[in-house]
This record gives sequence, C-alpha cells and structure tokens, in this order.
Amino acid sequence: MPASIGGDYNSVGIKWISSAPQNPDKFNLPRATGIIILNDYETLVPVAVMDGMLLSAMRTGANSGVAARYLAKEDSEVLGLVGAGAQNKTQLMAMAHVMKNLKKVKITDLNKQRAQEFANEMSEKTNLPIVVCDTAEEAVRDSDIVITATVTKTPIVKPEWIGEGTLYIHVGSHECEFGVIDKADKIVVDDWEELKHRGVETISIMYNEGKFDPSNIHAQLGEVVNGVKSGRENSKEFIYFNSVGMGIQDVALASIVFEKAKEKGVGQELSLWGTAGDSAKL
Repeated sequence: MPASIGGDYNSVGIKWISSAPQNPDKFNLPRATGIIILNDYETLVPVAVMDGMLLSAMRTGANSGVAARYLAKEDSEVLGLVGAGAQNKTQLMAMAHVMKNLKKVKITDLNKQRAQEFANEMSEKTNLPIVVCDTAEEAVRDSDIVITATVTKTPIVKPEWIGEGTLYIHVGSHECEFGVIDKADKIVVDDWEELKHRGVETISIMYNEGKFDPSNIHAQLGEVVNGVKSGRENSKEFIYFNSVGMGIQDVALASIVFEKAKEKGVGQELSLWGTAGDSAKL
C-alpha cells in the first residue's frame, strides 16, 4: 500500500503486509505480518523501517471508531463482533472509546476457545462484559453495531439478521450476503477506488458482477467527517460501512511514530549504503 501525504505530515512510504489465514492454527503465528518503509518527502531516500502489524491494526480500529462516531446511534448499547483475531481487538478498543453507552459485547469465532480467550482478555481491558456466542447469527441479531473482521470467502451475515437502526462495519472480505448491502438505507465507504482495486469485499464482488451501482454509495467517510455529506440522520437507518484501509493513514501514523521515536531516542541508526561518496561511485 504505497502512499504520499502532504500538509502536516509531508510523508511518503509504503506498507507491505501479508495475510496467511493458516498461520494462527498451523504455525502459532499472526495471520498478518507487515513492515512500513518511510521515505524523505523531498529526496525519497528511505529514512525508517518499522513494524507494520500493530500500527496497521490500531489504524484500522481507529478508522472504524471515526465511522461509528458519525454513523452509529449515539445511544448504542450492544456490539456484536464476528471474528476473534487481533483486528477485532482494536475494533473493540475503538468502540469502547467512542461509544460511551456500550453495555454489552458479543463475540463469535469458528474457534470457540479463541473467542473465549478474546472475551477474557478484552473484558479486562475495556471493562465491558463480553459474551461468547455459538453462532454468528446470535452475535449479529439485536446488536446496535455489528463488526465483521474475518478472511472468509463465504458470506456469513444474512440480511434478516440486521435490525432497524444498526450500523454494520465490514472490515474483512466477502463477509455478508449481497442482500445485506441492498437492504442498507445508507452505504458509506472509506475509499471506493481502493475497494474496486482490492476487489475481495462483498461490495466489490457485487460491483464486478454487475449487481451494484456505485451511484448508490451515499458518501465516502471523509465527506461525512468534513460535513460535505450527512452521517446518521435518525435512529431507524440501517447504515452499511465498508473499510478497505487507506495507505495515507498508515503513512501519516507511521510518520508520527517516527518523529516520536527520534524525540525519545528509540530505534537503531542504520547505514544503508556507506558514505555518500561510495553511493556516487555506483
């Protein structure tokens, strides 16, 4: 995910991230691993290489937190989570920070032990009661906010599970049936061009099959935040939000981490090419 952002950040760089769904069960490793390379804004010389896993997870969670602030019912009390991986941990952290009336969290996962471990860990971190559900339907039904963060290629969420006034935050891949999107009163995305390019999310698959008209997108999230388009207008709207992830957010956040690291003397200086004279001889 290459990106360049000016303004207060003046940063250019790339996030390289891999996704191996078999890692947790087969190798006891994270599903996603990644690094971020930052370059100088003018010379484009690399200035930092840093971990991209935690930063990516936090950025994605924070993005959903912003979406919830504008698109969820202010009095939302119940959060339903599908997927008990690292990504839904930061999703929950963001929801707990933004949605002050949350009283209950439901979690489900194909691996029930992992869901229970998630509940034990995150209930302590967020001070919220977390109930492990046997099925995705149980986690989704009667939830004010639903978040799916999985790598499934087979749709999980059905339209009849979604109630009036729900905000559905779609973080992973082909996680819901087409009817869920058709049912939405408002469709909001973070970046439609990036969604089309990636092509694995439900809304992208619908588009590629000729079953979704982009004119039905109400807004991109930035338009809502900046007041160009409306967010939630009443408590009855079912709003569907799809978060594909944007490289400019990774690079912007990485640039902040880089500056703080320099201030605190954290990190290790590397000599990539020796002296300038050595490089000039190449």
